[in-house]
Amino acid sequence: MAEIKTVASNRKAFHDYEILERVEAGIALTGTEIKSIRAGAANIREAHARPLEGEMWLYGAHIAAYDAGSYQNHEPTRPRRLLLHKAQIRDWVRAISERGLTVIPLSLYLKDGKAKVELGLVRGRKSYDKRQAIAKREAEREIQRAVRDRQRS
Repeated sequence: MAEIKTVASNRKAFHDYEILERVEAGIALTGTEIKSIRAGAANIREAHARPLEGEMWLYGAHIAAYDAGSYQNHEPTRPRRLLLHKAQIRDWVRAISERGLTVIPLSLYLKDGKAKVELGLVRGRKSYDKRQAIAKREAEREIQRAVRDRQRS
């Protein structure tokens, strides 16, 4: 069984975007970056991914400099190559260009000691869509609360 430790999640993405598809991708990292991720010093809130020359790259992810990194430390917000299959990249590039979608990271986690990113192919929500999503979530909570209270009595 794979041991998974979530390092960073992009909770705001679930509010701001409609998630159409998800995929797990590896990340090409330097030594100080993986040490910093294992210490939990990463933020993907402002990050996004986009294709460049047949590869998918992660931009805007902040991985803090490793404290004991000395002169070999990394740039905290440098672009990082995502490890995906060529067919997945080709399909997502087509979706991005034809349907105007975006690729954003939903979570960054360690799986068996390796850093992975869950990417989402998303469409932006308008403010009225956000309000509808909140109302739907509240209604579901009320239903669950009523069912639970009914079972107790």
